[in-house]
Amino acid sequence: MQNKHWTQKEVNETLWQACDTFRKTLDSSQYKDYILVMLFLKYVSDVRDENYENLLKKYDGDVEMAQRQIKLDRFNLNEISSFGYLYENRNAQDIGEKINKALESIEEINKSKLRGVLTNVDFNSEKNLGNLKNRNTMLKDLLEDFNKLSLRPSRLVGEDVIGNAYEYLISNFASDAGKKGGEFFTPSEVSELLSRLVKPQENDRIYDPTCGSGSLLIKAFNKLTSKKAQIYGQESKGQNVSLAKMNMFLHGIDDAKIAWGDTIANPLHIENGKLMKFQVVVANPPFSLDKWASGFSGESNGDFKMESSLDPYKRFDWGVPPKSKGDYAFVQHMLHSLAEGGRMGVVLPHGVLFRGASEGRIRKEIIDLNLLDAVIGLPSNLFFGTSIPATILVFKQNRNRDKILFIDASQDGMYEKGKNQNKLREEDIARILEAYDKYENIDKFSYVATKKEIKENDYNLNIPRYVDTFEEEELVDLEEVKKNIENIKAELQEVEDEMIRHLKELGL
Repeated sequence: MQNKHWTQKEVNETLWQACDTFRKTLDSSQYKDYILVMLFLKYVSDVRDENYENLLKKYDGDVEMAQRQIKLDRFNLNEISSFGYLYENRNAQDIGEKINKALESIEEINKSKLRGVLTNVDFNSEKNLGNLKNRNTMLKDLLEDFNKLSLRPSRLVGEDVIGNAYEYLISNFASDAGKKGGEFFTPSEVSELLSRLVKPQENDRIYDPTCGSGSLLIKAFNKLTSKKAQIYGQESKGQNVSLAKMNMFLHGIDDAKIAWGDTIANPLHIENGKLMKFQVVVANPPFSLDKWASGFSGESNGDFKMESSLDPYKRFDWGVPPKSKGDYAFVQHMLHSLAEGGRMGVVLPHGVLFRGASEGRIRKEIIDLNLLDAVIGLPSNLFFGTSIPATILVFKQNRNRDKILFIDASQDGMYEKGKNQNKLREEDIARILEAYDKYENIDKFSYVATKKEIKENDYNLNIPRYVDTFEEEELVDLEEVKKNIENIKAELQEVEDEMIRHLKELGL
């Protein structure tokens, strides 16, 4: 096993098997943190061990020189923070505490990158992992499972194996976690579609204001062969911030700016006292978030009412969304964060297309300002935790056209039906992208609507108003139907006659 080379499939399967350690005790929305932190620790340790061995060879066994050079690595470790040390101590009665101290030590040594990333998870938690005996058994099993796997770069077959493994785990955790899974992960095929719709370019600033575990940002970043772009994200849940930062590091992105806080009440990417501007914005915000404005309420009682004047960044001058539906709060934040010539793609529930009152007024402003470029209807049951169909809205600053493209990609045959969840295939994604790039009418699939048509529809963007998917049924041949009825009657009469004959034979 020492010299074994590991394929992506083998790495994924080994990591998923390691989850068995926790499955009887915790649900996946909890145990994911233990697995992913241990994966990060094992990866950092294995890379350092291999680099150190290579340095010893390079400097002919000069330990002092090798130790000096290893400090220039992406991440530094000391003796008590390596995976090897923890594995050697796997039978210790205080192994949970030793793992916690190892993580604290890694954070302290690499505080400019890892502050607060690893220590959110308590490996010595009686509440999560049970009493001392059970806890120690679980942690020993976990260390032994990870020890089977070599994550040294020279042992991995393929590109970005560790980053892909991390994404694989997060995807599976999200699937297991159901509704909670949607809080930290967007299905990879939806992320792929979004990232290709916004067409990232070299030196762009790429931003996700509700970034979860960061997978959507990484998909957009990976569209650039040069990998020259700056990543920005914000997330309201601290544990998701840790997931996102680890995700970035494991994909080789060391300079991502991931902030922790409520994006609406406390946007943290600020430049010269104003919202920072981005060339690319991608997001899958929480659908119809209730109490989205609570961060503005201060010490107000339950009668608090959000007003546009409360926002120092003037994001809600087009209208204040209803307090129980925050969809347009996120949309307006993103549009106010979009740079000149910027592109934006956001996943939203269909209600944003047709709901009235304040949302209708906001929608009218956005359309009149010529910011909306396309409305794309997706199949139902694509997302974790909800079966409702969603839509992608594509926005652009400084558009060179004043029409809006509608695409209905929700029809049978335009996606793969799954037992628990549907999926967009590559051919489905390609069909949507081709229609978006052509920006023309395609029978029963896409339609380019004029501003006049949209105004005549009272700014209602419901897709069936524009894309006619009605299939005419074949005309019924009444003479053929009449003949079939007569044949059926004759057959029934024969059966009745036969039954009567049998009954007479039986004397009944």
